[in-house]
This record gives sequence, structure tokens and C-alpha cells, in this order.
Amino acid sequence: MKLIQRIKIWKDLRRLEQRAKSEPSPSTFVDLGQVYINLGMHDKAERMAADGLALFPKSIELRQLLDCARRGLRSRRADELRAKLVRQPDSASFEELAKIYADLGDSSALHQLCSQWSLRLPEDARCCVASGEAHLASFYRDLKGRDGIEAVRAFERALELDPDEQQARRMLSELLYRIGAVHDAQAHLERLQSDAPDDEGLRRLRTYLDGLQDMGCDVEALLGEVELHGSLLHPVLKADPRVTGGVRSAASVRAGLTRVAELPGVVKATFIRGSKAMVKGEIADGRDPFLRVVRVTAKAAHRFARRVDLGNAAKTVLQGEFGHICVCVYGEALAAAQVSADAETGFVLEELQELVAGALHSVDT
Repeated sequence: MKLIQRIKIWKDLRRLEQRAKSEPSPSTFVDLGQVYINLGMHDKAERMAADGLALFPKSIELRQLLDCARRGLRSRRADELRAKLVRQPDSASFEELAKIYADLGDSSALHQLCSQWSLRLPEDARCCVASGEAHLASFYRDLKGRDGIEAVRAFERALELDPDEQQARRMLSELLYRIGAVHDAQAHLERLQSDAPDDEGLRRLRTYLDGLQDMGCDVEALLGEVELHGSLLHPVLKADPRVTGGVRSAASVRAGLTRVAELPGVVKATFIRGSKAMVKGEIADGRDPFLRVVRVTAKAAHRFARRVDLGNAAKTVLQGEFGHICVCVYGEALAAAQVSADAETGFVLEELQELVAGALHSVDT
């Protein structure tokens, strides 16, 4: 029976390949890519998704196919690295596997790997850097003080093992000044600039920090304030204006967000990537409860979907006395809108999906 099924799959594959050439469409590329994935040919599925996106750049289904294919490739590589680490552990393999787990969003496996890494290679500072990056990503996503504390401890441990570890020092300094510990961040930047005196980016960053308010050196208290208010104290330094790609991307997102905010029944809308948020409508400031509700709702829906093995929670609607909150998430991009009880949520979700898809496409290009 298995042989008959495999023959049928190969027949379907040849039929779909011919159809993709003669009648290209998003559904044709997705169907063909799914057959490749079923056959374990994730590399071909990735190429198929990339070819489809070249023709249909706004297709959410093709982007999901590309993500699925790349996740399959990463999972295969992770299996190879795990087998290698059993035989002969080395820092480079641990670091590559940690990056794969981070890309897959498997924080549990990443933390377990870092524990194993620290036991096998206890003097390897890169282990602490990887652990700190994992906690830092969680902190910027959820703004939980516990994650921030663990990130600071991991980076400080990395610097104890290797004072010249620049990546740990850079990420630690950014975290410190963003929560308000500006003086501590400046001390790390001085060390970085002493090692790279001609780095223009560090010079601009030090000048930027000179204009920020310092809130003391009690890191745990500052992280507690961030968690309480749901926002970071200081924004990151804006990119060099000569870099125009990000400007075009931000302009397109802003235009899309304005379009969403002008829909009938929409009270307020936001676009969030990482710790940065763009808002429209009746939002007082960065501590508006709406922004925190959106983050918590997106995270809870995503966690529930993964727990019951349903995939990713791309669209979510929260109902309450205030009306509805519509949330659309894909990857690290999130768009949401609060609408009145009588508004058409389906139409709002479609517009939010277009906003997220357009933002992802502009970043990729």
C-alpha cells in the first residue's frame, strides 16, 4: 500500500510541476511545495516558494510555505548537529544549533541546549552570550522583568569569562540604557570605543546617550518599572538617514496603519515589531493599556495554538465591553485594532493581514 501511495504522490508531483509552468498561481505553487515537503524535499519546497513570491509577493500562503520549508531545513540541520555534539562537542556546533533553535522559536530546547553547553564547555563565553540573547529576545517581546534579569546575568557572566566579548557588551549596554541605567551603559560603550576608536556608530550612540536621563543603577527595580508600565524608557538610536530602505518600509507601514485607523468603527490601531510600536487613533502614550493587551493576547493565542498542536495563531479576536480587539500576527510583526461592537471584524482582520504582509515584504526586499 505504501508503494502505491508513493507512486500516486509522484504522479501528482509531475502533474503539479507541469501546471505550475503553464498556469502559475499562488495555490499551484503552494500545492506543489506541500508535495515536496511531504516527500522530505524541503530544499525544493523553499525554491518553489521563493519562485512563487517573485510572481505573487503579497501571498500570505506562499510566505507560510517558505517559512515551513525553511523550518524543515533547520530541523534537519538541527538533527545533524545534535548527533555531532554527542560524539564531539565543540563551541561552533553549539552556537549554530542555538541559532537554529532561536530561529525556530523553540525557547525550551534553546535553554536546555545552553545548560548542556555550559556543562560540557564551562569556560566558553559564547554559551552565556547565546543564553543572554534568548532571554533578551523574550524580554523585548513580552517586557517581563525576569527575562531581563536573566539576560543581564548571562551577559555579565560572558564578560567575566571574556572581557573582550564585544557582542555581549553591546547587547548589555543597549538593554541598560533602554531601561534607564544610562551611566552603566556609558561605561560599557567607553570600553567598546577604546577597542574600536574609529567606529562612527559607537560615537553617535555615545552622543545620543549624553542626552538621555539616567534613572539609577538598580537594574532589577528598573526592569520592574518596565514590566509594570509595559514600555521601555528610552527608544533605540534611529538609523543613519542615509539608509533609505528602512525609511521606505516605515513609510509604507505608517500609510497602511493610517488606512486601518480610518476604517468604520476603528477606535485605535497599532503595528508592533519587537519592542517598537507605531500607533494611530485614541492612544494617549506608550503606556496605553491597549498596547499591553495586544501583546498579551497575541502571546497567549500563540502559546495555546502550539500547546494543542494547531500551528500558529495568525488571527485572533478578543471580545469585551469595549467592543472587539482584532490581532493579526506573522513572524515578529503584529498589527491590531480596537473596534466598536457593531464593526465588521472580518474586514478589519483582512486589512491588518495586508498591513503585516506588506511590512514583511518590504523588509525582505
